[in-house]
Amino acid sequence: MKSLIPLLLLPLALGACTTAKDQPDDLGLPSCNLEQQRALPGELGGSINDPLQAHVSMRANVLQADVSTARKARRISEAQATAFSERIAQVRSQSDALVQRQGFLSAAERASFDRAFDGIAEQLCQRP
Repeated sequence: MKSLIPLLLLPLALGACTTAKDQPDDLGLPSCNLEQQRALPGELGGSINDPLQAHVSMRANVLQADVSTARKARRISEAQATAFSERIAQVRSQSDALVQRQGFLSAAERASFDRAFDGIAEQLCQRP
């Protein structure tokens, strides 16, 4: 009887090991914490003179780094990484163009850019 107990528990142990391997590892991507990313301060300097533009630039940098990390970990495909990178560059370019034309970035424009970044982050951080 004592020798049967380990055999009866074996399927439970194997089941626990199998489910743990099926769950993807959390990469700890900063972009997944949207609240923190929305509050991210930017650094002024170089060609960036507007604080809201600095926020957009800093957020783009963090998101781009997370796209690279997710790609290296094979959490996203090369096509997805390219699409995300192109969209990040497009948002950054739009931000720069608005500041060059207007001299500043409005709160509404920053909110719009944050929503674009949130959309990328949500796709990047969803579990397969």
